[in-house]
Amino acid sequence: MNIHEELEATVAMLVQPGKGILAADESLPTIGKRFAPLAIDNTEENRRSYRSLLCTASGADAFVSGVILFEETLGQRADDGTPLPEVLARQGIVPGIKVDKGTVPLANAPGDLVTVGLDGLPDRLKGYKAQGARFAKWREVYGITQQNPTPLGIGANAETLASYAANCQAEGIVPIVEPEVLIDGDHTMARCEEVTEAVLHAVFHALHRHKVVLECMILKPSMVVPGKALRKATPDEVAGATVRLLRRTVPAAVAGICFLSGGQGPEEASANLNAMNAQFPHAPWPLSFSFGRALQDPVIEAWAGRAQNVAAAQRAFLHRARMNGLARTGKWSPASEKAS
Repeated sequence: MNIHEELEATVAMLVQPGKGILAADESLPTIGKRFAPLAIDNTEENRRSYRSLLCTASGADAFVSGVILFEETLGQRADDGTPLPEVLARQGIVPGIKVDKGTVPLANAPGDLVTVGLDGLPDRLKGYKAQGARFAKWREVYGITQQNPTPLGIGANAETLASYAANCQAEGIVPIVEPEVLIDGDHTMARCEEVTEAVLHAVFHALHRHKVVLECMILKPSMVVPGKALRKATPDEVAGATVRLLRRTVPAAVAGICFLSGGQGPEEASANLNAMNAQFPHAPWPLSFSFGRALQDPVIEAWAGRAQNVAAAQRAFLHRARMNGLARTGKWSPASEKAS
């Protein structure tokens, strides 16, 4: 199998109908923030135990096609000694890896950030692939103010995402391209749409310059929503604005669109994704999920760092995965939450 065939096979698994991606790739400080409210110590063993319960949840493969892992997790093992990437692969779930190294302020663009980690990326990708990773994720973030993101910020972030994606495909690893327009602030839904449109135009121009094969990549965008300081938009409003924007900016050749939840609550994220699939069943791309907190918040709460709670936590994970699997096909409803 050549590299292009390898990429095609991986991306086909990731965008299977009724399935989506679990983002379990929180950095050490971020997973610490998730653990802190429940007084769970942010130790390597607790992180291993928690992510192991996600990877070993029986039945998750019916709704989860891939899992994005943190670098530490890629080298960890389940309780029986099996490497976690192998645990996933045995279930037909594709192991993935977060490869960026976080954000820093962008020089001469006050208020904008840019993600670092391109240095040494080809060698790191080779190592990750040897450990079982078949796809990768890189996140750029865009805060909205009256001035931000600046044209410089939009351009620099797009160039970085495209360089990352090209490096991944050269190694036979499917890139997830994640330009996250942040929900923080008091901006209107129209302002979010305006910024996201500019961001996605720049990203796809850069991907074209870097000769990234669109059929062998996945876009992980944020939904078009108002800033969290304002009232929440209805699912129909979110669906209409988001799909309208995507049609303007995303080539039909892209293999799939897997939304991030971006601070939305678990049911809110499911409802918004469901509205898109219900209203636009013939969209040019599969509209799926790559949720982190919207899949995991109920799981961490159920687990609370205690071994005796693993079964309950796995049930909570399977419930949210099933709900998003329904939303992936436009068949979720509030009643679904109580029926399963």
